[in-house]
Amino acid sequence: MQRRTLLGAAAGAVAAGALGPMAQAAPTPSRIKQGLWKINFGAAPKMTFDEMCAFAAPLGVKGFDIIGPEEWPILRKHGMQPLLVRPDGIDYLTGAIHPEAHDKVVHEMGLLTEVCKKGGAKLIALNAGELRGLSYKAAADNAVALLKRLAPIMEASGCEISMENVNDRRGDDADLARKDMAFGHWDWGLEVVSRVNSPNIRLLCDIYHLQIMDGDVSWRLKRDINWINHMHVAGVPTRKEIDAGQELNFRYIAGVIASLPYEGYVCHEWRLTPGRDYKKSIAEALAIMNA
Repeated sequence: MQRRTLLGAAAGAVAAGALGPMAQAAPTPSRIKQGLWKINFGAAPKMTFDEMCAFAAPLGVKGFDIIGPEEWPILRKHGMQPLLVRPDGIDYLTGAIHPEAHDKVVHEMGLLTEVCKKGGAKLIALNAGELRGLSYKAAADNAVALLKRLAPIMEASGCEISMENVNDRRGDDADLARKDMAFGHWDWGLEVVSRVNSPNIRLLCDIYHLQIMDGDVSWRLKRDINWINHMHVAGVPTRKEIDAGQELNFRYIAGVIASLPYEGYVCHEWRLTPGRDYKKSIAEALAIMNA
């Protein structure tokens, strides 16, 4: 299907959105399975999660990232699913690279796999963590040691770890970056998971962070797609909508992803620009990635 046709369908969805959450146009089928975050609806949305799901499902959205088990029944009610699960018992900034935390991480991940199996979830997020004086080599060795302990747990449960790249070049604004990240440059994470060499231990490719740290987005996607089990998109440099006001051409990137042997999800992690209508922004973003 030609992109002009897709854009026309998206415009219809936007217009229908103005009539209310239950008056959505039928989505155009896409080779890319897309998901949302609550943050797409605004920093302080006035909607309930049930209302978000009622809006998103008719647009073809497959699920949401980082939704707690208590809200999974709401997703199921609307025919969607939890796409990426946050390990709440694990310190995000300690992550995978500090051996003193490894026993706790293994314990918490074991418990979480049981929750995921019961609830029908599969992907579990993991952050490498802050270096805190470690060299990149030592951090990689520590991460490999932990992930080799986790690999048989994940393989037995059918769950997968998705370790995310995070940029540390955007100063003190925690909404744009983190500081002192071990997994900032893409090839660091690629080395770690290739050394572990488990189909259940792979990478979350956050394209926003990847562009800031390394660039060569489409080349890296093509080279490394077999190591990727989840993706995030957001505009660069502002982490807002993925429209023409940003430096990356997400229509082109969507075409690249659709051409690859990728069965995972592409989730929208951009922040809604203040003053914009979430209905329009979400419909336009879905259309852009609707390759």
